[in-house]
Amino acid sequence: MGIIRGITIDDRWIDDRWIREKRGRKNAVTPAKPYSFIVEKELMQSGKVEDVAIIFLTNSECPFNCLMCDLWKNTTDTPVQPGEIPAQILHALESLPAVKHIKLYNSGSFFDKRAIPAMDHEKIASILKDFETVILESHPLFINQGCIDFSKMIRGKLEIAIGLETINPEVTGILNKRMTLSLFRNTVTFLSENNISSRAFILVRPPFMTEDEGLYWAKKSIDFAFDSGVECCSLIPVRPGNGAIDELMRSGHFNMPSIISLEKALEYGISLKRGRVFADTWDLKIFSTCDNCLNSRIERITEMNLTQEVIPEVICGCGS
Repeated sequence: MGIIRGITIDDRWIDDRWIREKRGRKNAVTPAKPYSFIVEKELMQSGKVEDVAIIFLTNSECPFNCLMCDLWKNTTDTPVQPGEIPAQILHALESLPAVKHIKLYNSGSFFDKRAIPAMDHEKIASILKDFETVILESHPLFINQGCIDFSKMIRGKLEIAIGLETINPEVTGILNKRMTLSLFRNTVTFLSENNISSRAFILVRPPFMTEDEGLYWAKKSIDFAFDSGVECCSLIPVRPGNGAIDELMRSGHFNMPSIISLEKALEYGISLKRGRVFADTWDLKIFSTCDNCLNSRIERITEMNLTQEVIPEVICGCGS
């Protein structure tokens, strides 16, 4: 039990059962194909801005019920069968333009055998043989020798994205992620020792934080991620929509971050010059209260993502 801003928080309040009870219905998906696939530009480690294919694989739900996660919406009720994930990747690649870099996101952990059968790893590696960079996501508890074995199957550089989320000691446990900061740090070290890069997902204003606290802890989390040895940080503004966050919003325990806080966190991370720092640009309009400067702010964030340079602030009469 702890106290956040005068609110007594019982660890038994926010648990797997409470989080799952707040959910709505899943979207209709099929293991025959990924639920989405796109191409986005990203500044690569080489310093070049290049196209990256992103495939959102359809498979079973992650075993961890994180407080802020909405990826369960596009998952199957049962594990996929061997061969279905390779088929999904081929399905997407047939429709996407030829690129040199790829991200495979699967609503959980790539190295969770319940999500992606280990027997499919060799086939997946064969499909990815021409990519220079392969980016996967995984919870640290699934990163072990299997990750190293997969890295040896592919020709390109492997990078693992890990959700650090926040290093705020009071909020970390409430996120229900089943991860400690030492586990994160040790996992990044393990990957680095085996020539595998890592990136950290960092939340901007998780629940139980004011706007100022959200920005402060985003900055501190960036520091911790780079101190741990990651090469890249991705900033994710927390949003409602998964049920649990909506309930916390109704009860006054959560408010969406301002787009200004996302800008400032991005500015801070880039100014460190310790590695690449990106801000998620999906549906940023929900974090803005001013239509007059919204497009300019999105353009500024996008340009900073691609140049890794802090550019002049947007000046607007709204007072932001």
